[in-house]
Amino acid sequence: MASRKSWQAARVDVASSTRDQHRIQLDKLLPLIGSRRIDSLSANDLIEVVAQLHAQGVARETIRKTLGAGAMALDHAGIVPNPVRDRSIKLPREEPEQINPPSAVEVEKVYRRIPAKHRLALLWLDWSGARVSSIDHTLVRDYDESRRRVRLRAATTKTRRALWVELDPVLAEAIEATLPHRRFRDENARLFADSGADALRTAIAKACKAEGIPLWSPHDLRHRRISLLHLRGVPWARIAEFVGQRDLTVTANTYSHTMLDEAELDYAALLRA
Repeated sequence: MASRKSWQAARVDVASSTRDQHRIQLDKLLPLIGSRRIDSLSANDLIEVVAQLHAQGVARETIRKTLGAGAMALDHAGIVPNPVRDRSIKLPREEPEQINPPSAVEVEKVYRRIPAKHRLALLWLDWSGARVSSIDHTLVRDYDESRRRVRLRAATTKTRRALWVELDPVLAEAIEATLPHRRFRDENARLFADSGADALRTAIAKACKAEGIPLWSPHDLRHRRISLLHLRGVPWARIAEFVGQRDLTVTANTYSHTMLDEAELDYAALLRA
């Protein structure tokens, strides 16, 4: 697609991670289009692309994003009408996956099995419901020691707005124990310097396998926190504010019947162990 590079170069309005996703999506699309000129593409060509991606086992949401990237590239090239936006193109039917967050017992088993350097990051995700990227992007200067709260940067929230997370006192003490004296702190250092999103994800997967429990990921701790807040009767507006959700309707429909286990982790006992 001749306009690919010029379109990607023009997307100065998005983060580098979004540009990377666009590149990945176009890499899926271009081999299926082949050497055809973009001004000769038809809706039928894109219907065939959808069929091929579906046959390859590509998820519906991934197909949607792939078509979206192609549509934006053709818009940039000035192709009118844009065949990717034709209403005759349908995405494959896919039953929504039932969200099943881990129980407190399952989280505790994994906590005890993973390397110690990842444990505080795991407890942070369980308490905050933050996206896993917060482990990599939250800095020492984002910790408000006087009020025992952590600032989530705009880049790590779905609303793209910064927010503050009030900490459980035990968790706050554990975080403070990892920090040097205030006189010697590097404010630009990562708050969870010994862990990382990818490393934690791998450690959790290995621990689940070793314990013989269903596989769950760091993102499932976000599902777990939202579900716990809902079970405690917290209004959806407050839940959305706490975890940085954008769409209250989607949040309510997704988490209304998610989890029956209402047990919280005993952070003090886990940290002592």
